[in-house]
Amino acid sequence: MGFLGTAVPVHADVNDVTVMTRNIYLGADVGPAMKLLPNFSAAAQFMWDQVHKTDFSMRAPKLAAEIVTEHPDVVAIQEATTWICTPGPFSRPVVVYDFVKQLLEQTQIMGTEYVLAAANGRTAYNEGFAINPIPMVTMAHDPATFQPLFGKDDAACGFRIADAILIRSDHVTDVLNVGTTEYKKSYTIIPTLMTVHRGYSWADILIHGVPTRFVATHLESLFDAGKVPPAKAQADQLINDLKNVTMPLVVMGDFNSDPRDPRPQSDPNLGEQPFESAACPVQKLNPSKDSAHSECSPYWSMVQAGYTDVGPDPQQTSNFSWGYTALLNGFDKARPQGFTDRLDYVFTRKLEPGAGSRLVGNTWPTGSDMWQCGAEICAPTDHAGVVATLNMPHSTQVDPAPDAHRPFPIGFWKAIGILICLLILRKILKRRQPKWHSIETTAVK
Repeated sequence: MGFLGTAVPVHADVNDVTVMTRNIYLGADVGPAMKLLPNFSAAAQFMWDQVHKTDFSMRAPKLAAEIVTEHPDVVAIQEATTWICTPGPFSRPVVVYDFVKQLLEQTQIMGTEYVLAAANGRTAYNEGFAINPIPMVTMAHDPATFQPLFGKDDAACGFRIADAILIRSDHVTDVLNVGTTEYKKSYTIIPTLMTVHRGYSWADILIHGVPTRFVATHLESLFDAGKVPPAKAQADQLINDLKNVTMPLVVMGDFNSDPRDPRPQSDPNLGEQPFESAACPVQKLNPSKDSAHSECSPYWSMVQAGYTDVGPDPQQTSNFSWGYTALLNGFDKARPQGFTDRLDYVFTRKLEPGAGSRLVGNTWPTGSDMWQCGAEICAPTDHAGVVATLNMPHSTQVDPAPDAHRPFPIGFWKAIGILICLLILRKILKRRQPKWHSIETTAVK
């Protein structure tokens, strides 16, 4: 479905717009951590140790150099992560790592500054999936980090990941409006405590005088076997939210959907994508817009709704975009041949393909964006990114903002109640093991 099946350099003409989508990775593998529950401290320590090993201070300059080299007008970021810790139950949480801040600082150092798209006192930064620090529960041990911050060796830690839209600084005055919204469909790992919220950020920007709406999103990767993946409902909502947009539209992100999904039961399915089931008919062989099953496919839902996938052909193995290890030091043992799935896309409406498109970050271990992680070579993130150049049409229409949907917030006393229940639960769990909500996949993608 992509308009260009091979990777070629992108060079924008004067009236074109270049865009990039990049999942920058939260730095730790949620799947194995969840398997350590109900030992919350062990899960927190596992993730905290991985965050140190996947050191974003080393990754940020590589990702920034990638952006500066490609020179996109607009960048969609997924897993824009802040890691937050607190030393005690009544202490103010402290942001220990802020990936977007670090990334933006590096673009400025490199001479082509990028900033968060902002307008009317808002930024295009939508916080979604979060596991917040729970004092005395999600405890991690790290004297080198916590002593200077808190005067203690241990702290409760958690993270929040967001979808964000970055713009080159010369577009700051071109931003007309920005906003965020949530998907109504979410995935619950542990009721009340761990519900994975997803959503999207959007920004209306004048590009060569043409009002254009840009959207950054990250659909759910977790699902239950035999059921329609939550990502499908999220894609349907996205399509519905944007159905009345008349100006040029660019939707970018990690859709956690490969055109081959749902896979046959006989497929080796190394990326653990959805299999066929009674709810999800097996995908057609060599699917197309007209033949594909979209009942359980966010990708084909977008295409059949009238969006054009302007990235490299997602059905060619050379254009797959996911499959590095959680520690980024090569390909997972289950995927020794390289990336196994295409999850990242640039979709458009009312824009035509321009000079070309290509993947970035898929050249381990020889790429210029790789970094030295001890004795090994590591990638800057676990995904490849997609860069595309588009021809701008002539238009002056500015559409209303999409509706905003917000999840029900957890208030202070509800949070205290949860904490008390957790403390009681920990005592009970010393005697017996509960049946936790199962998850099909082993990593957030």
